[in-house]
Amino acid sequence: MPSRKPIVAGQFYPNAKEAVMSEIKSCLGEYALPDDLPAPIVSGIVPHAGWAFSGGPAGMVFNAIKQQNEAVDTFILFGAAHGYYDKTPAVYGEGSWLSPLGEVQIDGDLAAEIVQSEIAINDPAAHRGEHSIEVQIPFVQYLFENAKIVPIVVPASDISVRLGDIVGRIISDSEKRIVCIGSTDLTHYGPHYGYTPMGFGDEGFQWSKNVNDRQFIDLALELDAENVVTNALDNSSACGPGAAAATLAAAKKLGSTQARLLVHTNSAEVMTAKMGIESQDAVGYAAIVM
Repeated sequence: MPSRKPIVAGQFYPNAKEAVMSEIKSCLGEYALPDDLPAPIVSGIVPHAGWAFSGGPAGMVFNAIKQQNEAVDTFILFGAAHGYYDKTPAVYGEGSWLSPLGEVQIDGDLAAEIVQSEIAINDPAAHRGEHSIEVQIPFVQYLFENAKIVPIVVPASDISVRLGDIVGRIISDSEKRIVCIGSTDLTHYGPHYGYTPMGFGDEGFQWSKNVNDRQFIDLALELDAENVVTNALDNSSACGPGAAAATLAAAKKLGSTQARLLVHTNSAEVMTAKMGIESQDAVGYAAIVM
């Protein structure tokens, strides 16, 4: 059975067990959870940058699931397709993933059912260089010791909505307690990213967060899976819109009618607050549950 080794441990998050556990504790304590959360939580959207920047929002989603759900048997992890150019979603269908916290098993039966629906292919190679799912794995291991995973790289296309519909139906028919997680960052703004339609500095950052990010977030909060991909492609508002769309479509299939925004920030705000450093660039991060 294949075991996918971590590729960004030591870069996006620590590469030693004790350091990982210490940083996860810090991430989980960064934001307080609101009182009015759905129960159970069926899906969540998380960012996937380095933990120093986006670990707090990501940890908030997993913490909310831990609080609101009796248990989770399997996480279906929809990832961005940063370097995967096929149009078909790619499942990591068997074996395990490794992190500094150890090994987490693939739910092979669930993965096979998704592949057998013919909406996705079994292609572990598609995950070889993709970090958007990897940075979520230690949160799963830390908070949900016995949970399994089904990683799926999801292209930014209409197929992501159909994938979410099918996954939602599969979950509805299953006796397992399954939660979907979609991994995406939001607007990448600034000269480093070659995207500065509203100029440089704070004015551009405010537009990036309060207008461009917010359009995408508002669509997500309405579970408008069909339009989050279009919005992202038209406005450069997210790097993993396919992952988000699949998550929203699955949640809608499972009976959700609206999502809840837990926190919305960006890397420039984090750098100023945590490090006292101003940045020329900003990447948006949102934590959403439904």
